[in-house]
Amino acid sequence: MKVSDVLRNKGSEVITIKPDETVSSLLDLLTEHRIGAVVVSTDGTSVDGIVSERDIVSHLHGTGPTVLDAPVSQIMTSEVTTGSADDNIADLAGTMTELRVRHVPIVDADGRLAAIVSIGDIVKHRLSELQSERDQLRDYISS
Repeated sequence: MKVSDVLRNKGSEVITIKPDETVSSLLDLLTEHRIGAVVVSTDGTSVDGIVSERDIVSHLHGTGPTVLDAPVSQIMTSEVTTGSADDNIADLAGTMTELRVRHVPIVDADGRLAAIVSIGDIVKHRLSELQSERDQLRDYISS
């Protein structure tokens, strides 16, 4: 199974934020869209960084509430692990587990942002796959 299979059900919408936006604006986006991470992009197609709830909590703990007025660029992860729609889901899940990341931007052949996949998306897809296999086996045994 490939990442494209996950995206077929999930969709390819990606919420982005510009690096000069405030962390407070980032919190608004996370809350509004009920997501755990946002891709940082100057133009909506490049991947300049990624910032997650974990980044906010870490910097809030270290810096205090003043971080809310800081630009996202100060707390984002700049070295972003990306994937492609052709990647094997199991390989991507392994990479995410090994690197302890929960969100991976998916880029096209030209390096442009195409989607984002979370570990939750992968788990949901796998559970659906297992349910389908179970149903097929049950139908086979019943016939």
